[in-house]
This record gives sequence, structure tokens and C-alpha cells, in this order.
Amino acid sequence: MPLNADELATFTTTGVIVKRDFVSRELADRAAALVTNWYRGDMDLTQIAEYTQRTFAPDHGSHPDVLALFTRSGVVELVRELVGDFIPIATTQIQIRVPESELHNVQPDKAMHVDGVSCPHLDPTELRTFSLLVGVVLSDISDPAGGALRYVPGGHLRMADWFHTEWSLGITDQVPPYVDAEEGVSFLGRPGDVLLMHHLVPHAVGRNHTTTPRIMAYFRVSHVDHASRRLDALRDPWLDYPALTTRVR
Repeated sequence: MPLNADELATFTTTGVIVKRDFVSRELADRAAALVTNWYRGDMDLTQIAEYTQRTFAPDHGSHPDVLALFTRSGVVELVRELVGDFIPIATTQIQIRVPESELHNVQPDKAMHVDGVSCPHLDPTELRTFSLLVGVVLSDISDPAGGALRYVPGGHLRMADWFHTEWSLGITDQVPPYVDAEEGVSFLGRPGDVLLMHHLVPHAVGRNHTTTPRIMAYFRVSHVDHASRRLDALRDPWLDYPALTTRVR
């Protein structure tokens, strides 16, 4: 099902489209079962910080049942409508917010940030940016206190302006203070819901104060030319979105 005019207009202004019940329950349940089995049987609680920084279930990131959330669900067509030609997806980032009651140590928060810019674990001059973040919900996320992702609607435009006028490569701030101070809107959903979020939309994640793990599968999509123009794409939010150029210029 293609994106409609209202969804495209929403994306240009907020940087976000949410497609409810988009991924079939069969695909979502198969991936969720794989991750849940790892969570219950193989997760090493001493590695929570490492998992949070990189990915949970690291051996399953390229599993066919996980990649199918992107490749066999119809998501590819949605992405192509926004980005056009993109680098093939070969792996998934699985993120779980573990209930505090199951932890010996607190799972690290993720402060407001833009992915791949001034990452605390990387050289601040290194960029690991992309074009579009695709998230597929694999567990019930009905309570903001359950470690829900929080995003700043319209933040992609504000961040592009900041990157253009104030920021320079090597600065360690991930976002300007006025964005860092924002609480953001909680993304809530149920298995099969899909989040399409512009890479420049700042977002954060807090602790899980519920009894249910929050499980998301994330796919980082890069326009075929993104790697050659990372800095330009930080300053021009529509450089990697040729299909939307006529709407915003």
C-alpha cells in the first residue's frame, strides 16, 4: 500500500510516519519469538550496556526471520517512496528495554541524540549517519514508562538548521541545549506497527519501569549516495529524499 498525500505531508513537517498493523502478525510473531528465546535463554546480564550501545541478540541481526520484517513485509516499497534507491539492508539492530526488576545494574538511558553524530563511544569526528530509520514493533508498547522511544516532531528541520549554522565536525554535543531539554513524544504501539523516522529527528530512550520487555527491530536505510555526502545530508534534510524535493523546495 503506497503512502498517501497526508502521510507524505506529515513526514515533511514532523519527520515521522507511523503505519499501524503494517507487518503481518505471522512475520512479527516469528521474529519476536526468535528474539524472546534469546532474551530468556542466552542474554548475558553483564553485557547490558554493550547490548544497549550496539544491539541485543547480536547473532540474530542477519537472521532471515528478522530481515523479513523489512524485506517481505511491504516496508521496502514504503522506503523506496521516500528515499528512492537505497543500499540493500543486510542486518538489523535489535533494541530491548529490559524491565528494571530483572536487572542487577541500571540499563543506560539514551539521551536526546541524532544517530551516528558525536556518539559517546566513537571519535567525535567520525560520522555513522544514514537516511531513514525504520522501526518495527515486536512487543506491546502501551505505557510510556516502559522504555518507549521518545522523539521530537519537526526536529529534523531544527537539527538541519543547527548543523548548518552552529555545528562543526568534532563538536561533542549531539543536539543543541534547547532540543536536549525537550521530553519528546512517546512512540507507543503493538507488534507489527512500523515507524518511519527521518534520520535527523532527535530521539531518546529511558528506563523500563514496567514488567514487560520493550522489543524493537531497527533498520538503518541509506540512500545510495549518502556515504559520499554525509555532511551535506546533515545540513539539507531533503538531500536523500528525491521524491519529496518538490514538496519542500
